[in-house]
Amino acid sequence: MSYIRKIKRGNKVYLAEVEGKRINGKVVQRHIRYVGKQADGMTILSTSMSDVQVEQVKLYGPLLVLNYLAQEIGLSEHLGEYGNELLSMVYAHCMDYESINQMPDWFEKTDLNMLLDLEGLTEKRLLSALDSFEKSDPEALQIKIFESVKKRYLLKNSGVVYDVTNTYLYGKKCPLGKEGKDKEGEGDP
Repeated sequence: MSYIRKIKRGNKVYLAEVEGKRINGKVVQRHIRYVGKQADGMTILSTSMSDVQVEQVKLYGPLLVLNYLAQEIGLSEHLGEYGNELLSMVYAHCMDYESINQMPDWFEKTDLNMLLDLEGLTEKRLLSALDSFEKSDPEALQIKIFESVKKRYLLKNSGVVYDVTNTYLYGKKCPLGKEGKDKEGEGDP
């Protein structure tokens, strides 16, 4: 069985993977590989970029932020039994604008199974989630979500706008707006 051995050379400590074997009643160490060194009590692993192999790339950072914000206001609980499935569709819409039948493939490119505990997500589960969402009272749901946001971020009713549709600004002197295209690629409204 191999283990890591510390080797002191001058004022430096090197780490090597070694294996101990008993030969003629004596324990002999066989060097397997150099692992790294220790500096300021920290282990610094040695590797070459040519030794690195990328097996898969996952979309994670932006989903982590979206999920954190959703958790802050208890959004999954507000959405009901299929809250996490609905959140996965919201996240997909924010990130890649995927259709339902492409969601399971998109889901595999992310770490949402870790964030939302949705192992084995299927199109059928997503459609069931949408069906369950249709049965809810949209106005009551919006009020519950708004109340959670107000409570979490200590907001007052005045001056808060919550809208996920395109916002169009008219005029030439608005500091908030700039000329461009909407998310569908259309020009000026």
